[in-house]
Amino acid sequence: MNYKEFIKKSKNNELKPVYLFYGEEEYLIDYTVTVLKEIYIDSSFEALNYIVLDGKEIDFEAILNACETLPFMSEKKIVIIKDFPLFKNKKGEEDISERWRLPPSKNPLMEYVEELEDYLCLLFVEKNNNIKKSNALYKAINKAGGVVEFTKLKGKDLDTWVENSFKKYNKKISKSDINYFIQQSSYFDSNRSKTLYDLENEIGKISNYLSNGEEVTREIIDLLMTKPLEMNVFNLLNSISRKDGENAIRLFNEMYMSNEPALFILHMIVRQLRNMLNYKVLRFKGYSEGDTYSKMGLSRYEYQKVSQQSNNFTIPQLERAMLYCLEGDKTIKTTSIEDRLAMEILITNLCFKI
Repeated sequence: MNYKEFIKKSKNNELKPVYLFYGEEEYLIDYTVTVLKEIYIDSSFEALNYIVLDGKEIDFEAILNACETLPFMSEKKIVIIKDFPLFKNKKGEEDISERWRLPPSKNPLMEYVEELEDYLCLLFVEKNNNIKKSNALYKAINKAGGVVEFTKLKGKDLDTWVENSFKKYNKKISKSDINYFIQQSSYFDSNRSKTLYDLENEIGKISNYLSNGEEVTREIIDLLMTKPLEMNVFNLLNSISRKDGENAIRLFNEMYMSNEPALFILHMIVRQLRNMLNYKVLRFKGYSEGDTYSKMGLSRYEYQKVSQQSNNFTIPQLERAMLYCLEGDKTIKTTSIEDRLAMEILITNLCFKI
């Protein structure tokens, strides 16, 4: 079940008494809990009908006490248990206290979740993906209620969310610039734990810079948006492919002035060049996209970036670029030339000599 289906059930008063919320998109988890509260909990009686427990600190008796008290002047009572140790995989078992070190058949919680009354909505909330469907408690909750997985927004859902988020600030943004904003955010980069909270922060920063009603443009996004090093390297190599030396130098200096060591920036450039060269060679040898993806061992997000950018270079150009990078590395390590100047010379060579 996804969060939209859960919200629909909530509004139609079709909830079961127990659910597990889990997944990487904590923004959507918090949003869904907020919607649930707005539907069922009167703010005047929130202290009595809305209870949040720390799963690492509680025992079965604490759960029982929270759940068995009837709701006061309300149709529903919501009890949330966060970070419950019984969902830990084997690597996390050291976090499980003795009170929960019981086989499933002797754990009273397993049986209890199947006997909950309809007035209750017991939510186990795990803001991570480290949940195994073979877990005994997962199975018990899925049988008695339901499991809601919170994955990253994609496609039209994400586009609409970004557009509506800018609208809250009375800002307009085109469809193409929405896509550009999402690309620059690294939201889908598996190496980074980006959530909608991060995108929301960027949207707020951009919107507060602009006048009321002013349109968000690609230039404004480039000016204000915080970009990870990988994205800056990607943009730098795009500038090199266009022989835009001025912009390439500007992007390098942005990274350098952000206290990124010159050799680390060089390492990231070499890594991207090597990945593009590897991709081009594999495709030249006749490997399919699927086989090339498997052989390169990159995340889907990074692979798409590499395949897209590799169209800007030939194999000989990439080979010459690697040689220039090797020369730049040697210059930085063995001569008295300032590393910043050495990198600027390297970038100029990459722009105009490959």
